[in-house]
Amino acid sequence: MHFEKIDLKKHQDTVVKFRKDSFKASFGDDAGFGDEEDYLNWLVVKTREFPEGFVLIEECSKYIGQLELTIREYRGNTIGYVNLYYLVPEMRGLGKGKELHNYAMQFFENNKVGEYHLRVSTSNKAAITFYHKIGMKEICPEVEGKVIRMKGYL
Repeated sequence: MHFEKIDLKKHQDTVVKFRKDSFKASFGDDAGFGDEEDYLNWLVVKTREFPEGFVLIEECSKYIGQLELTIREYRGNTIGYVNLYYLVPEMRGLGKGKELHNYAMQFFENNKVGEYHLRVSTSNKAAITFYHKIGMKEICPEVEGKVIRMKGYL
């Protein structure tokens, strides 16, 4: 497994496809994805700010996943934030999520944060189970109860 920094000139189609598929896995469709141009503009900013946090995961010369990791403020504290943990459907349930998680933990450690958060769809039971397994705890519902904010510690 290899982690490659996202280069939008090279990876634009892949990152959009993966991000849209993450919405399908989480919410049943990609209606909540929003505007593709807005997403790409956000990626331009964030890949400059956190180049090691925005990576594609490659295995056997094929992209199998994507990570989007940032550092942000939350209620007066600096935390790590997982914007996206993504694996293509055929790679889910094979233990590869743990490798993505290990990469994320190293990124957060390198950025000197001891706490990290993410939001997960209430209907994405497999993801919630995974997050509990890696030690994350539920904090509160958000977005009118459609997602759960979770936190973990390094």
